[in-house]
Parts: sequence; C-alpha cells; structure tokens
Amino acid sequence: MTSHDYTADTERFGKRKQRDPSDQNRRISRMRSIVSVRDLTLLAAWIILVLTFSQLSPHFWSLANARNIGQAVAVIGITAVGATLVLVSGGIDLTVGSVIGFSGVLVGALLTGKLQLGHITSLTGDELAGQMAIPLAVALVLLAGAALGAFNATLIVNGRINPLIATLGMMSVIRGFAYVYSDGVSHGIVSESFEFLGRGRLAFGIPVPIVTMLLIYGLVWFVMRYTNLGNYVYAIGDNAQASRLAGVNVKLWRYVVYILGGIFASLAGLISASMMGAALPRAGMGYELNVIAAVILGGASLKGGIGNVVGTLLGVLIMGTLNNGFTLLNIPAFYQMIAQGLVLIMAVFIDQVRTGGYE
Repeated sequence: MTSHDYTADTERFGKRKQRDPSDQNRRISRMRSIVSVRDLTLLAAWIILVLTFSQLSPHFWSLANARNIGQAVAVIGITAVGATLVLVSGGIDLTVGSVIGFSGVLVGALLTGKLQLGHITSLTGDELAGQMAIPLAVALVLLAGAALGAFNATLIVNGRINPLIATLGMMSVIRGFAYVYSDGVSHGIVSESFEFLGRGRLAFGIPVPIVTMLLIYGLVWFVMRYTNLGNYVYAIGDNAQASRLAGVNVKLWRYVVYILGGIFASLAGLISASMMGAALPRAGMGYELNVIAAVILGGASLKGGIGNVVGTLLGVLIMGTLNNGFTLLNIPAFYQMIAQGLVLIMAVFIDQVRTGGYE
C-alpha cells in the first residue's frame, strides 16, 4: 500500500465515521467508564495465574521472586507506557526495541567519552572519572529518544507514510546505527552511580526500576485521566477527522505521543544497560512484539481510541508472571516463545472481536 493510498483510505474512513464532537465526547466518557470492568477482569486473571504457579512451584510464592518479576518487567513495562499512548492515538511504533538498544550504546559512549566504542571492553568507576557526568549523559540519551520519536512522527504526520511501514523501516535503521556506533561489540560499564538506576535498592529492598515504573504509570494515568492530553489522545484515536473539525491540532498531538514514546523507550534502554552493566547493541531485540502484546492484552485496540495504562500494567504483569513461572518450572525457552506468540494472537483476536473485526 502506498502512502497516497493510506492517506486516501484514512480520509474516507474519517468521512464515513464523522460524528458530532459532543457525541464523540460522550463516547470517550463511556469508554473510560468501561475500563474499570476490563481491568478487574485482567486483575482476576493475573491472580488466578499467580495462584496456579504458586501450586506448581514451591519457589514462586516468595518476596524475592516477586521482586524478580517486578524487576524483570520494568524495561518492558516502561516502554509499554509510551506504546499505550501511541496505540490509543491510533498509531503504532515498532522502533521501541531498537531505541532501547541504541540508548544503551549511546549512554555507554557518552560515559566513556568515546564516539566509537570499538574494542573497549570495560571501564571502571575510576576510569569514568573526568568523563561526562552521568545526569548529563542520561539527559542527552532521553533527548535522543525524543528526537527519534519526533522523526517517526515526521514520517507519519508530514510524510503521510503508514505508521506500520514507517516505524518498521526505522526499526532497522536505528538498530543498524546501534551496531555501527558500537562496532557490534558489547561494552561493560562499571559505575556504582549508573548501576543504581537499574540495580539499586530503596527501602525494604525494593528495586529502583520497580519504583521508577510505578511512578511513571501513576503520572501517566493522571495525565490521561484528568488533562487535555488524555482527552485529545482518546479523541484522535477514536476519530481523527471529527477531532480536527472540533479544533484539535491532530498533527501536534500525534507528534507529542510519538515523542513521549521515544523518551520512555530511551529510559527503558538506560535501565536495561544499568541492569546488565553493559552497552549491548542487541539489547531490546524483539521487545516491540512483547510490548504490543502487553498493551493489547491490557485492553488497548489496534484501531485506536481504547486503552489505559492500568490495563497495560496488568498486561505486562501477566506476561512477566508467565515467563517467570515457566522458568521456575524449567520449561525450555523455545516453548516460552511459543506461549508469547499465542498470547499476542489471543490478545489481537479479542481486540478484533471487541471492536467489530477486521474490515
């Protein structure tokens, strides 16, 4: 499908679905009221899953394993926040996994003061002294993530390229830059300050990534529920044409959601690099499918206009619990891949049934 065909189809779809703005507001309000019921259903499913694995494995029901699950899902969970915003607005972003890998490589390069990591294999905290300060490096990486998100939005909004095709192409481009930038070599970073982001512990031994993830979910939940950003994202995803007629700057807000998606993916990349103590160009590979599966499982629709971060968090926890339970039961990783694929298919199938099927 060409970009012209996509644009024409979008315009025809908008005209066909055009509704009065007040009707659209009522529709959005109803969707938000239904969210709690769907979330309770997901919560019940997660509890059943937890109880099942608790019976099957004696090691599952423990505080230490709960921390393991939380820390394991933090990277996917933070990335899924941005993906939720994009999907609710009617878009899609397949670059998130590549942005995770690129962000890890970039922060490694900034902290070492090297533009080309090449064959450097490890730097200690003392060797990092005098190089770029960690807060500044983190800020620059987040800025790079925002820039990548903005470029995606430019291709989609101004270039009028189908979001699936645009982000699929950029997924390869960004991953390629990560490999070129690092010469395909993993690079260890030994720094207590940087390690705290991914491996630090707070009160009661709670890992920093879990707290970071929950704070982000709480903030975005509030924004989506009580601010204009949330209203516009839902409205654009439900009917972009009607939103445009109602005076909403659709192009601007699409830029906003893709930029936020890039920032959250970059933050996840920083946490991932900190957890592993290394800049790995292959980090995040395949994460885009796990993220989309979690978001759709959480109730978001591929057609846009439906979804919320509470459901996304539950979707992330369900997938993380499945992976953890399978590992404790010594189920081979190949079967875990099959399970993840089936979860994605099931989530999309439920979405299609709920929204009226593929047209």
